[in-house]
Amino acid sequence: MGIQVSALHVRRSNLIDASPDRVWKEFESFDRIAAWFGTGHTLEVYEPRLGGETLLSVEIGSSRRAFGGPIVVFDPGAEITFSNNWETLGWAVPTFITLRLSAFFDGCLVELFHHGFERLGVDAASELQSYEAGWDAHHLEALRAIVES
Repeated sequence: MGIQVSALHVRRSNLIDASPDRVWKEFESFDRIAAWFGTGHTLEVYEPRLGGETLLSVEIGSSRRAFGGPIVVFDPGAEITFSNNWETLGWAVPTFITLRLSAFFDGCLVELFHHGFERLGVDAASELQSYEAGWDAHHLEALRAIVES
């Protein structure tokens, strides 16, 4: 069972010409997910199981900042959701990142949600707007290129 995506969310999506089971193979190991999800930021840790850790890092200014958290939903072929917070100077509570796969005609709809911003209280609107401007679909484009090659 997946996690409900909250009202305040960023959504990016892509259609891939493959089944959800085929697309899921790109989520099954660190090396496979790093090939597409580790672009634009670095995938440091990925333990593909419920409770496993996901840790990424990104260059901000002149320093490297880490973010991520434990996997709270791991539903092979359908969804992975991990808790998301900055390691230092983080929010009081985490947000969530969900990657969801759904059969769509003869292919797979892959959706990336960054959600849970309402948990940030008075900072919710500014944080949502910041991430709305920051997320693009290049991760999902890279996933599609790998699967359809």
